[in-house]
Amino acid sequence: MSTRHTLSVLVEDKPGVLARVAALFSRRGFNIESLAVGPTEHSTVSRMTIVVTVDDLPLEQVTKQLNKLINVLKIVELDPEASVQRELLLVKVKADLTNRSHVLETVQLFRAKVVDVATDAVTIEATGTADKLAALIKVLEPFGIRELVQSGMVAVGRGSRSMTGTEARLRSA
Repeated sequence: MSTRHTLSVLVEDKPGVLARVAALFSRRGFNIESLAVGPTEHSTVSRMTIVVTVDDLPLEQVTKQLNKLINVLKIVELDPEASVQRELLLVKVKADLTNRSHVLETVQLFRAKVVDVATDAVTIEATGTADKLAALIKVLEPFGIRELVQSGMVAVGRGSRSMTGTEARLRSA
């Protein structure tokens, strides 16, 4: 049975690392649903948040292979209940004088914000879970979506522990 998995992968911030990590999933025939990469509190380390739907056993094989890559420092599977997971959405919606107030009410309802206004459209920024952003998109569709871009998921474990806090290897990376 296939299940959705969120991996937080700490890697050395070097050219080609992203391509090698993505290639491992590709060679196994896995489709990466979401991939976000960015800096961490250590200037030489980046964090990849990878969301993939696969069987448990093949995922274990991939994580073992990822651990063998020289630039991979640490891999943690994040349980949705034990982590904070968010995505970013920017959506440009038709909003003329006849429907602008309804669009703005919707923005407030979802705790989103308007980041750009034109005479016939507004651009909305929202952050949240994939479900929340999907619900917002569904409510905005009747107004007319002109353009939409959504980031991949970023996630971090709940509580005070960090992936990089006790890793001597990270400090020397």
